[in-house]
Amino acid sequence: MWPEVIESIKASGVLQMNIYRDGLSLIMVMDVDDDFTFERKATLDAENPKVQEWETLMERFQRVGEGVNEKWQPVNNIFKLSDH
Repeated sequence: MWPEVIESIKASGVLQMNIYRDGLSLIMVMDVDDDFTFERKATLDAENPKVQEWETLMERFQRVGEGVNEKWQPVNNIFKLSDH
């Protein structure tokens, strides 16, 4: 991954990011600061030419699922061991 993309991720408030692969599915888990929003991240990404170049490159490897508008979809956490 390009250093400019890593810098952009961190600048948006992402503290930790892991991406897991299960066959053709990717699952991203992020820890973010209190100010993080997906809207702000999208704005920062849209304003960064290197991030846009990276996204264009990655589009060759990622597909948007049927009936879905975005390649990354939020999910609800239903269990967290540290809560118990």
